Amino acid sequence: RGCGGECITVVPATGANGQTTSTIRMLEDSCMACLNRAKKAPGDAVRIVNLPTALTTNVTHKYGENAFKLHGLPTPRPGSVLGLLGTNGIGKSTALKVLAGRLKPNLGNLKEPPDWNKIMQYYRGSDLQNYFTAFLEDELRVATKVQLDTDFVRLLKGKKVGELLKSRDQRGAWEEMATKLELMHLLEREVQSLSGGELQRFCIACAAVRDAEVYMFDEPSSFLDCRQRMTATDVIRELVGIGSLEGAGGKKDARYVIAVEHDLAVLDAMSDYVCCLYGEAGAYGV
Repeated sequence: RGCGGECITVVPATGANGQTTSTIRMLEDSCMACLNRAKKAPGDAVRIVNLPTALTTNVTHKYGENAFKLHGLPTPRPGSVLGLLGTNGIGKSTALKVLAGRLKPNLGNLKEPPDWNKIMQYYRGSDLQNYFTAFLEDELRVATKVQLDTDFVRLLKGKKVGELLKSRDQRGAWEEMATKLELMHLLEREVQSLSGGELQRFCIACAAVRDAEVYMFDEPSSFLDCRQRMTATDVIRELVGIGSLEGAGGKKDARYVIAVEHDLAVLDAMSDYVCCLYGEAGAYGV
């Protein structure tokens, strides 16, 4: 909207039949003409992103031609807290979706996305093979603490803190979590009336009371003061060794815990090991 077509006029675009066209298509294996067009695009609409040549392989997931792609994948370990550190738009949420089983990795193949057999073959011999195998065999359930946004609050509008916390409790731990995270005086409050810090502690508690094999926390320290951040850190670290509900299978193995954070000090206290994501944030360009 409001585009004067500067990127086309600087170097006329040529279609497949060799004739000049009024549309333009950006290709990843760009030529000098494409680079000149990108430089002329107003408002940084098209960007030139320089990537290391080493990143032509080891692609975990790609969203489309000339779109964001994630290289590599953090490896969670049972009984440990994995911390993910990186700027916004760098792939932390994509990595979480893959590890949570909500996004099937295409390994960079857009035309013929691999099936799970090929994906397992790709990760053969690594800890991720065991992790994905457990997922495919329905041995891993995931409890997620999502980022706080208006859509999340809207979904819970009109519901009370205590009511929701008790309904999500699968370990008989709602009262313990409510006490540790200072929620006892908020049990009769409706979710939409909570402050940012109160809502954050409530979301952490809702994830922590679930009985799951994988716990994921997306930015759990936002809106919390220093003391509350350390309390949240203790709650999250305790999850790696919790017992499970009694069942025919007996006690389960240690849990996987994954935390995404921007605060390095908090992540250092929370995690047993940290994976740093780096590169260029998602952009449309060449």
